[in-house]
Amino acid sequence: MIPSIHKQGTSTAGLIAYLYGAGRSEEHTDPHLVASFDGLAPDPGRDRNSTEEDLQQLLDEPLHLLPADRRPDKHVWHASVRTAPGDRTLTDAEWADIAHRVIAATGIDPGDGAGCRWAAVRHADDHIHLIAILVREDGRKPDHHRSGQRAQAECRRIEADYDLHRVAPGDGTAAKRPTSAERHKAKRQGRDRTAREELRETVRRAAAGTASETEFFDRLASAGLLVRRRTAPSGDTLGYTVALPEDRNKDGLPVFYSGSKLAPDLSLPRIRERWTGAPTQPTAVPASGPAFARRLATGALWQAVLLIDHGGDGTVAAQIASVGEVLDALAKTSAAHTRHQLSQAATAFERAARSHVRAERGHDRALRQAARDLIHSGPALGRGEDGATTAMVIDMAFFLATAAATWHYRKHHAQQAAAALQAAEHLRAAYGAAATHPMAVLRRRGQHLALRVQQRQADLVRQALPELAEQVLSEPGWPALAATLDDARNAGHDPAALLADATRRRELDTATSISDVLVWRLRRSARLPAAPDALHTPAARGSRRTPPAARAAQQAAAPATDSTRRR
Repeated sequence: MIPSIHKQGTSTAGLIAYLYGAGRSEEHTDPHLVASFDGLAPDPGRDRNSTEEDLQQLLDEPLHLLPADRRPDKHVWHASVRTAPGDRTLTDAEWADIAHRVIAATGIDPGDGAGCRWAAVRHADDHIHLIAILVREDGRKPDHHRSGQRAQAECRRIEADYDLHRVAPGDGTAAKRPTSAERHKAKRQGRDRTAREELRETVRRAAAGTASETEFFDRLASAGLLVRRRTAPSGDTLGYTVALPEDRNKDGLPVFYSGSKLAPDLSLPRIRERWTGAPTQPTAVPASGPAFARRLATGALWQAVLLIDHGGDGTVAAQIASVGEVLDALAKTSAAHTRHQLSQAATAFERAARSHVRAERGHDRALRQAARDLIHSGPALGRGEDGATTAMVIDMAFFLATAAATWHYRKHHAQQAAAALQAAEHLRAAYGAAATHPMAVLRRRGQHLALRVQQRQADLVRQALPELAEQVLSEPGWPALAATLDDARNAGHDPAALLADATRRRELDTATSISDVLVWRLRRSARLPAAPDALHTPAARGSRRTPPAARAAQQAAAPATDSTRRR
């Protein structure tokens, strides 16, 4: 249940006319009163003998009893209370009880017999509007300081009492929601999202992996946004505003939003914090481009997992914030079959990246470099090596999202934890789309291995995982793991050592498919091509044996992916 406190107004009659009217898009149905301060207020919606003017005069009476010089200019208090999608339709009696509870909690009418006059109007199944006059019966001003937080707290109790969807309590770090007017405008224009939401996503992705102010503003312009900079007399940039070229006001002028109005971490000062210790240029990428960048990102994400597990709060906050940049970069450069789910994951994780724990920038350099490399490496084709390494990096991103959720839960960051888990679900779906082909090829290759080779790999698993071996050997993914162990041996690695290292890096007993987890761990740590077909290319045959020193460094940084963990 979401309460929203709207801006205070100057016209009681104007607000009543809106509440009882047809709505901006004819969306209001059967407007009527469900509750009022005394239970006797006229209802112009259902009582033919009552008018909107009758209700307005009744509510405004305490205001007009005051001397003109004591009347507040903005005397109209307005709030709405909305149920969550999927909640049952509440009755008028239930909405009346909710109205009384919210009004009392906010301090508008605390129940002392001299509160403000108010009314609750319902014109839709899923919400009510509350209107009140900010003058008490005794002529004093009401104590409605922090009414939004009070209403939120009461709505959490109402959700429990009415068995409604439980909304995670907020902490004031969420981005501002689109207003009702913005939503109706988007609907009229046939857009799925409001201009505010579209701008937030565009600016967020433009900022991912940037290294300077110049680069950031260049990316905003390249994304097709209208950009205005606010400058000091010295010429230094103090802030910026952005607009969609097609989003215009009634005078035909573009509607601009400042970065801070899009999200707290998109103000220019907060974006500049990202550039502390920022990389100055993209990593040199070989011909494999996107695939190489995705491998580097996988390693950076694994290091971030370690820091989330063992780092200080400021370091962890920086890692989580920069993971959001990596997800934005992945979404921006992903192939069509994973793009939607990765975009959804990045959008969801945006909420997980902000909390009251201040990020200590500089510790997140590896992740920001990874985001930068992903963007500069260009889009992935979705097949071959870059398609398989996309599955590999998504796999690790899923694992990191669940680690971020665990950290947020420990810190009692309910909304952030829920957002991280929501992102993980989208990453799970994206992984399924990305991994289907390479895992199927690996399984087929494993099924065609000689029986003595299959037996040798099975013995290795029994030795490394005595308690879980039979589960692994019975999984559909076992042939893919057998093929991977064989690839590692052919590339000059010790499969037993690799398997032992992979199994001790992270717990496995909670994995839905242990074999899938181990496939990506081994292929990453052994630097095997992620796409099985790539094993047969001349370049792959010529680079099968890795020098021991390089192999040791690779294994030290190898990730422990677990894309199928149960939560």
